[in-house]
Amino acid sequence: MTSPFDLTGRTALVTGGNQGLGRAFAFGLAEAGARVAIVGRSAERNARVAAEAADAGHDFVTITADITDGEQVLRMTEEAMAALGRLDVLVNNAGTCHHRDAFDVPDSEWDDVFDLNVRALWKTSTAVGAHMRDAGSGSIVNIGSMSGLIVNRPQWQPAYNASKAAVHHLTKSLAVEWAQYGIRVNAVAPGYVKTEMAPVGSPEFRRYWIEDAPQQRFALPEEIAPSVVFLASDAASFITGSVLVADGGYSAV
Repeated sequence: MTSPFDLTGRTALVTGGNQGLGRAFAFGLAEAGARVAIVGRSAERNARVAAEAADAGHDFVTITADITDGEQVLRMTEEAMAALGRLDVLVNNAGTCHHRDAFDVPDSEWDDVFDLNVRALWKTSTAVGAHMRDAGSGSIVNIGSMSGLIVNRPQWQPAYNASKAAVHHLTKSLAVEWAQYGIRVNAVAPGYVKTEMAPVGSPEFRRYWIEDAPQQRFALPEEIAPSVVFLASDAASFITGSVLVADGGYSAV
């Protein structure tokens, strides 16, 4: 009996797939059987991750693109379609964050966060979603954050928090609208995860980031990847418009 978590024969596109969480998601999808394309701004980093994937027995397609540029989003989508033949799964992972007090946030940083975290996700979803609509099926997994549900401390990051709340609600909006096309749209909201973007090991943050968490620890990217694989797979066939929180219980207290 075939496992509903099996992605053999499926294809997946992961934005920001050359580092951190995105890298873990790409490997998780590949290990579940999917053919994977990763997208990133750095061709060098893309190639390095592809080489690591090859060592593990996976053949990653690499696409170099800046998805804050609408034209590059269209090119990226066409390159992925040409390489993979179809797109069954999209993981909108690329994102950025700035720590700064609200009174000190310059317009350039606000725009930087919303251009990548929200607008690029939107443009990528509509570009890839058009192919999924034509195929009559697809699964989009957006990477939100518990920051879209709570306010992080002691650092302040108002633009990031607002952007992830927008991601969560855009997820619901697209899920409702696109259900008629056989497209499911969900989000994963990670808590504190050890990546380049989150200095989880810093002593100054331990009191709030670790000691306030029920599990008293941060996560590794590989612990979040199975949630993405689940939502991408047929195991989640009756789930759309949901935000799956994976934060060690942080937002529950």
